[in-house]
Amino acid sequence: MPERLRGKTALVTGSTSNIGRAIAEVFAAEGAHVVVSGRNTQRGVAVVTGIRALGGRADFVTADLDGSAKASSALAEEATAALGGRIDILVNNAGVYPSPGTTDTDEKTFDHVYAVNVKAPFFLTASIAPAMAAAGGGTIINLGSWIARLGVPAGALYSSTKGAMETLTRAWSAEFGPQGVRVNAVSPGVILPPSPEGTAPHRGQVMMHGTPAGTVGTPAAIAHAALWLADDEASFVHGTVVDVDGGRTGVAVISA
Repeated sequence: MPERLRGKTALVTGSTSNIGRAIAEVFAAEGAHVVVSGRNTQRGVAVVTGIRALGGRADFVTADLDGSAKASSALAEEATAALGGRIDILVNNAGVYPSPGTTDTDEKTFDHVYAVNVKAPFFLTASIAPAMAAAGGGTIINLGSWIARLGVPAGALYSSTKGAMETLTRAWSAEFGPQGVRVNAVSPGVILPPSPEGTAPHRGQVMMHGTPAGTVGTPAAIAHAALWLADDEASFVHGTVVDVDGGRTGVAVISA
C-alpha cells in the first residue's frame, strides 16, 4: 500500500507516550518525517529509536510548552529546522489533566492547565500556520475530548480547556482555511490507560457501558483518525471535530 504521507513533515506535541506517541508512529509508518516532542528526553529518544528501527524518519526536540509564546515559538523554530525548513502537519496533542473538583481547584492549578492545554497550542499555531500558508498549505489537527460535551464529575477544568480547543478548531478553520491550511480536531473517548483522561482500567470499562463499542479504545484508534485528517483523502474536511469515542457522546444502547 502506498505511504499516504510520503514527502510530508509533521510535528506532534506531547508525543513521548500514549496518544501522541501512537500518532507519531503511525505518521512515520506512512512516510512522514516526524518531530517527536515533549519534556522527557529519555522517552522521546526511545520513540525516535523505535521509529527509525522500522525504517521511518524521526527526530526528537525537547519542549516544555508552558503556555508562553516564547516556548511555543522556540519549538516551532527548532522543529522547522529539524524537518528541513517546513512543517506540513501540526498535531496539538500535549496536555495535562489535574482533576480536582471546582471548589478544590486553586488559581495556580487553573492557570497551569489553561497554559498547557490552551495557550501553548494557541501560540504554537500562531507561529506555524502563517508559514504553512506561505508554503502553499498545511494541516493542523487538535485534540479535543469526549468530556468537552458530556459532563462528568470533577472534570470541569480539563473539559473546559478541551471545549476551548474545539472552538479554536472552528475559528482557526475560518481564519486559516482560505489560506490553504485545513484545521480539524479528533475527540478521543475513554482510551486504554495511561491516557489524557487518566482513567483507571476498571473505571474506564464502567464508563463505556451502554455504548455501541462497550469497551475502551486504544491510542491507535486515535492515531488512525488523525492520519485520515492529515491525508489528502480528507481535503474537503474543514473545521470538524471527529469523535473517536466508541459512541460515548452520541449513542445510548438500550438493552431490553
